[in-house]
Amino acid sequence: MKITVSVIKADVGGLAGHSRVHPDLKATAGIILDNAKNSGKLIDYHVTAVGDDLNLIMTHKEGENSSYVHGLAWEAFVKATEVAKKYKLYGAGQDLLKDSFSGNLKGMGPGVAEMEIEERKSEPIAVFMMDKTEPGAFNLPIYKMFADPFNTPGLIIDPNMHDGFQFEVWDVIAHKKVFLKTPGEIYDLLALIGSKGRYIVKRVYPSESNKNMPHEPVAVISTDKLHEIAGKYVGKDDPVGIVRGQSGLPAMGEILEAFSYPHLVSGWMRGSHNGPLMPVSVEDAVPSRFDGPPRVIGLGFQLSEGKLIGPADLLGERAFDRTRDLALKITDYMRRNGPFEPHRLPEEEMEYTTLPQVQKKLQQRMVDL
Repeated sequence: MKITVSVIKADVGGLAGHSRVHPDLKATAGIILDNAKNSGKLIDYHVTAVGDDLNLIMTHKEGENSSYVHGLAWEAFVKATEVAKKYKLYGAGQDLLKDSFSGNLKGMGPGVAEMEIEERKSEPIAVFMMDKTEPGAFNLPIYKMFADPFNTPGLIIDPNMHDGFQFEVWDVIAHKKVFLKTPGEIYDLLALIGSKGRYIVKRVYPSESNKNMPHEPVAVISTDKLHEIAGKYVGKDDPVGIVRGQSGLPAMGEILEAFSYPHLVSGWMRGSHNGPLMPVSVEDAVPSRFDGPPRVIGLGFQLSEGKLIGPADLLGERAFDRTRDLALKITDYMRRNGPFEPHRLPEEEMEYTTLPQVQKKLQQRMVDL
């Protein structure tokens, strides 16, 4: 049975600045999705949040890019925005960049990650959600999960993974994509995805030579760039991703190991700074210091005929305590650089923030050398 897992997020208003989602916003969205589940249009759903982002996890048989499912998410975000405006929450409706739904969420602000799959005998999935960063923040952990044998020994010792995987990489500036196979094209892959502001891993597939796995996505990431949609800075993209595990795919422990190092990502305060990506529990997914540091949460589910059995809070466990400690040490170091690069993003990336307004004011005072 083909099942579609859709994860759709939007910032529709933050409580106490950009720090968290008010419980009433989650409850409002839950009512919309519950009505759809009771009508049989959704199989199951889960509503959660990371930082100021409201996240909707839905399962259904409507396929990817379903007008109904995307419209349902839009309705949930609109209703939640009404509550946010009533409460005067910060940035109410920030990610809803259009006035009305037009059949698909592409280009409308919310971030979307979806995969249509044939459910296996046992189908564990992990849903990762980030705040205060951009889609390229997934590049390193996804690479480590599916291409790095030091992270994922299954690439060496599991015959069903030994042929590697195929990465679908998007150039979100030139609006092109390329498929690269690992391990043979690892260097080409790294040459691109190291430029995480431009080249983003969109999907991962099993190797075409792997006859034990259908050619379906095993990982998918949202790649929506808000500044490209709005034409100005309206907040960071805060991506979401879905990863399948076990039985010819990375074990759940290998998937989680990819977040054991708090690598530097772009975003943080005003979307203008580099900082460590800190794995946290759902309870701790409330950025604070300098509106950060950037955070990632992970929820684990077992799919059972489309039903979401779970969730398990995957990144809050004490095994990640040292990762969090290191992230905080990196936070101290980066913060002491103040407004200087490389803590502040390079100028070519700052053009998507509010800095150009300051530069424009000074332009008339500039004289030739």
